[in-house]
Amino acid sequence: MTSRKTIDEFLGLKRLAVIGVSSNPRDFTRSLFRTLQKRGYELVPVNPRAGEIEGIPAVAHVADAPAVEGALLLTKPAVTDEVVRECKDAGIRHIWMHRAGGAGAVSRTALEFCANHQMAVVEGECPFMFLPNAGFPHNAHAFCRKLIGRLPK
Repeated sequence: MTSRKTIDEFLGLKRLAVIGVSSNPRDFTRSLFRTLQKRGYELVPVNPRAGEIEGIPAVAHVADAPAVEGALLLTKPAVTDEVVRECKDAGIRHIWMHRAGGAGAVSRTALEFCANHQMAVVEGECPFMFLPNAGFPHNAHAFCRKLIGRLPK
């Protein structure tokens, strides 16, 4: 399980690559992107098929995202394996493998790669549950996970 310290360190970063954010404005990933934007994060959308996301030009590859401190992965596990290697090559040491349901972006191979290269990883959590005043249903979900002892400490 990811520690709360690792989560707080990631959320303390200000310039993030958001990899795999959808070009569909109604997609969950766009809602997360907009929320992070409103909270003052400088975001670089990484999606080879998107021209721009929420008014910000998208880049095709992590290497094209200038001076980012961390990477939020909203990818499928098979893509995550490649993306963490690109992050390492770009000097990104803070990775968040998002999961809202199912496998999310989490890949065992990618987790091993990150561990072997001293990259800090938030494994399979949703940032909404750790943002203050995220609203319903996120705060309710976090509260329930805390009650049953499944929220990172």
